[in-house]
Amino acid sequence: MKTLNVELNDRSYPIYIGSGLLNESSLLTKHIVSKQVLIVSNETVAPLYLQKVADHLGDYQVETVILPDGEAYKTLDYVNRVFDQLMGKRFSRNATLIALGGGVIGDLGGFAAACYQRGIAFIQIPTTLLAQVDSSVGGKTGVNHPQGKNMIGAFYQPKCVIADTEVLDTLDDRQLAAGLAEVIKYGLIRDLSFLNWLEEHISKLVGRDKEAMAYAIERSCINKAEIVAEDEFESGVRAILNLGHTFGHAIETGIGYGKYLHGEAVAIGMGFAADLSQRLGCLSEQDVDRVIALLEKTGLPIKPPEEMTTEMYLDLMSVDKKNLDGNIRVILLEAIGKAKLPLSVDRQLLVETLEQYKGVA
Repeated sequence: MKTLNVELNDRSYPIYIGSGLLNESSLLTKHIVSKQVLIVSNETVAPLYLQKVADHLGDYQVETVILPDGEAYKTLDYVNRVFDQLMGKRFSRNATLIALGGGVIGDLGGFAAACYQRGIAFIQIPTTLLAQVDSSVGGKTGVNHPQGKNMIGAFYQPKCVIADTEVLDTLDDRQLAAGLAEVIKYGLIRDLSFLNWLEEHISKLVGRDKEAMAYAIERSCINKAEIVAEDEFESGVRAILNLGHTFGHAIETGIGYGKYLHGEAVAIGMGFAADLSQRLGCLSEQDVDRVIALLEKTGLPIKPPEEMTTEMYLDLMSVDKKNLDGNIRVILLEAIGKAKLPLSVDRQLLVETLEQYKGVA
C-alpha cells in the first residue's frame, strides 16, 4: 500500500492506494467519527462491494442509499434521496457518509455531505479508474443542471480516499479508457516525463497490467494532490486540471448527460484544446498528432459528435465556471507537458477550431 497526503493544514487527508484495501477494516474505521454511517452507492457497484464495506462496520448503525447508475442521475433530485435517508434515520452532525462508486457517486455523495447540517464527515471509496485518479481527490463535489455540468456544488474535502486497485478488475473496457483520459491529462499539463512513460506503456495499461496501473494511479494522484495543496479553491493553478473540460462539458450537456462518459468527452475536448493551442502558435502539427495518437491508442473517441454545431458549443461553453465578464476562457497548452492558466482566446480562432478540428491524427 502507498499512502499519499493532500496537504491542506487542518483539512489534510490521506489517499491510500493498493490492492485489496477493501479488506482492511482499520483503514475505514479510523476515519469514522461516530456510530452513524450512511453508504451511498449505485445499482452497479453495490452488489459487488457494498457488503464487503458494511461487514467492517458491524457495531455501527449502517444505512444505505442505492441510486441508479449514470451521469443522468447526478441531479438535485437524487441528492434529496440522500437527504431523505439522513433525515429519516435521524442522523446527527457527527455522522459519516461513505461514497462507494465512481465519479457520479463521489460528487453527489460529497455534495450531500457538505450540505447536510452544514457539513458531515465523508469518505471516498472510488471504484472506477477515473474516480481513483481524479474526481475523488481534491474536494470538488456537486451535481449537474440541464444548462451546465457541475454548476451546483461545493469544495468539501473528504476524511480519506481509499483507492483499492483490485476493484478495477470488474471495470469494463469503456470505463477503463475513460479513466485513462484523465491519466493522460496529467502528463499533458505538467508532467512530461510521465507523458513519455505513458506513451511507452499505454498498451500495458489498456491490457490491465497491474504494476503499470498501480504506477499510473500513484503518479496521477501525486500530481493532483500537489496541485490541490497549492490551490484548494481553484483561484489559480488548479484550473489547469480542466484541460479539455470546457469543450467536454459542452459535449456532455449538448448531447445529453450519460451518452458520452466524462472521460470520453474530455478526450475529445483535449483534442480541441491541442488544435486551438496550435492555432495560437504554441504547439506544432506534430505535437497535436502526438496528443491524438496517444488518446486513440486507449480506444477513446477522438472525433467530435456530428450533432454538435458551432453555435451549440459556443452557447454551452459560455456557461462555465472559468469564464469572466462574459468571456469564454479555456485551458490550453503552452507546450507538451505544460498548460496555460485560463485565458480568453480570439473568437475567430475558437470558431476555426470548432469548425475544422476533426480528431484525425
